[in-house]
Amino acid sequence: MKSIGFNFTFTHTSYHDHILRSQIFPLFFHIWIIFGAFDSSLNDKIQFPSLYQMAPKDSSLHKGMVRLMTHFEWTWVALVIADNLRGEEFLLELTQEMANNGVCVSFTEKIPVSERRHTESHMAFMPRIMASATRVIFIHGDTDSLMILRYSQLPFLPNWKVPQYIDSYNFHGALTFSHLTSEVPSFKPFLRTVNPAKYSEDIVLKEFWHSTFRCMDESEKLKQEECSLNASLETLPLLYFDMTMSEMSSILYNSVYAVAWTLNEMFLVKSEKMYFFFFLKNSKDLHSFLKNIQFNNSAGDQVFMDENKNPEAQYKILNYVTFNMDNEVLVQVGQFIPKAEPGQDFTINEEAIVWGWSGSKIPCAICSESCGPGFRQTPREGEPICCFNCSLCPEGEISSQMNMKHCLKCPEDKYSNKERNGCLSKVVTFLEVSEPLGMTLICVALSFSLMTVLVLWIFVKFQDTPIVKANNRALSYTLLISLTFCFLCSLLFFGRPTAATCLLRQTTFGVVFSVAVSSILAKTIMVVLAFRVTPPGSRSRMWVQSKVSNSVVLICSGIQVILCGIWLGTSPPFPDMDPYSEPGHIIIKCNEGSDFAFYSVLGYMGFLALGSFTVAFLARNLPDAFNEAKFTTFSMLVFCSVWVSFLPTYQSTRGKAMVVVEIFSILTSSAGLLGCIFIPKCYVILLRPERNTQESIKNKVNPRARNHSR
Repeated sequence: MKSIGFNFTFTHTSYHDHILRSQIFPLFFHIWIIFGAFDSSLNDKIQFPSLYQMAPKDSSLHKGMVRLMTHFEWTWVALVIADNLRGEEFLLELTQEMANNGVCVSFTEKIPVSERRHTESHMAFMPRIMASATRVIFIHGDTDSLMILRYSQLPFLPNWKVPQYIDSYNFHGALTFSHLTSEVPSFKPFLRTVNPAKYSEDIVLKEFWHSTFRCMDESEKLKQEECSLNASLETLPLLYFDMTMSEMSSILYNSVYAVAWTLNEMFLVKSEKMYFFFFLKNSKDLHSFLKNIQFNNSAGDQVFMDENKNPEAQYKILNYVTFNMDNEVLVQVGQFIPKAEPGQDFTINEEAIVWGWSGSKIPCAICSESCGPGFRQTPREGEPICCFNCSLCPEGEISSQMNMKHCLKCPEDKYSNKERNGCLSKVVTFLEVSEPLGMTLICVALSFSLMTVLVLWIFVKFQDTPIVKANNRALSYTLLISLTFCFLCSLLFFGRPTAATCLLRQTTFGVVFSVAVSSILAKTIMVVLAFRVTPPGSRSRMWVQSKVSNSVVLICSGIQVILCGIWLGTSPPFPDMDPYSEPGHIIIKCNEGSDFAFYSVLGYMGFLALGSFTVAFLARNLPDAFNEAKFTTFSMLVFCSVWVSFLPTYQSTRGKAMVVVEIFSILTSSAGLLGCIFIPKCYVILLRPERNTQESIKNKVNPRARNHSR
């Protein structure tokens, strides 16, 4: 029976085009073993049925690189990739992961195939990199991509083992992600015994030996000690030879080991040789056998021929350190295990890292200086999120950490300090009796109250005098008593607001003021009726009796009482806190419950005042012994002026100032009524008693009455 042979080809992923061309021919018995980096484009078994990739999958490499960026707070980095499909796929994954972690790309350079060779490429490519302001550059590609970087020092170089034939000093301080592999036993002892004499048929070894140990020919070799048979690869610097097995060599070792293991297993399936040859005639059986191969190599690592079972790569982070031109070392400074527990998947020893130019100082890669506590990041228009300005947190907000994108609001019972990096407890405040302003206003209110009581006592004492009788004693008493309560109701606005004081404040003020203004309106109406509607001797004069005036007071005041009752029944005032009006203070105030109800009470009071002013103005020229209508007109003018100016002032103030404005308006308007209406009468009663006689009144009224009748 005729046997059929199989060709096993071990190649690198950099020969991707060569692999594609080879697939054109029906080489069903040609097995491709790929020991380079895992390439997802070669994982199509329909297009590549005879191809096996031995490298672990680099599906988490981009995550490890971003973890390194965030660990060192590098947020403004440059990216250099190979201009091919694999580079584009990796760039997409990396930029997405960077965006998710707040890292920005300062610029991206792609190395075309035409720019991968020698000085011409370097002259065109390197100036663009060196012109960048970033201090950190991440590079992803193959060995050829490093050739044009050989003259430049880069602060960071991920993803490769530095090629042995490149000047290593250019990569001093660089970091590289390398697959985490176990050390193969007896590998270093084997390398120590390697020499051309032992492997005389290895032409490549002989040429490498002569070139590395500076042996130009056989005669010179015999004269130089370093070219003797005692020379060892162990004496060579890392620039020329690395005694540790590289990740690529480890994968190649596993590949050869896997083929040998496969062939050995196939021999063991059947001991009969003819059956073995018959088995090899069917390529599908061979591939099935290869896919099922699974073993542990001499280092203890598990090896699969089926790339679908290949584990996800684990990485060690190496630091390339150059002591001088001929003394280099790769030092492991960390590792990245994608499948490890959170917090244990990424470790790095910062103290063990030697950084290129900066020595022990970590390179800084940021677009903008960090924003300290008290500030927040404000994005710059048209620039990446990593480029920002630092803005002080607004009042009431803080930032306690570096580079916060948003300030945090302080709780309602606290406020931000001047530095905006901490919250301080607010002081509870209200218009206290003990403070100077409170004491002053209370003294004024009590003084006016006593003055009003004094005027009432004077009117009672001189109730039988003509001036008191002419001013309607009952209405005067009612007005004076209501003014006394007007002054005293301002005391409800002092101290910490309670449920009781909040209910009584505005309603008491509204009712007593309505009684006062209604009394003035009744007095003015009586004057008009007495001289315009009911001339002396008319029967209708009976309507100008006290019952009419009392009815006016009761009806007008009763309407206000009804309004206040509706207010208290539907949406009553209540104690409330205002933590926002004054920084650093929580103002305890009375919430009016319903602004509409509050302004309705004020509006009705204004309506009464306007009516009183109108009637008094119309009656200003009527004959009156003591100019009652004129004084009433002036008092209403003062009253209306005070409360018209009160409204905008009240709306524009906050906190204790609102309370002070209302107290001031109550005291001022009440004092205006007291002073304009009663002080002139007290002056006549106490200081000019000669004018407070019946004859004096007749002499003043009769001429005016005659002039009025004409």
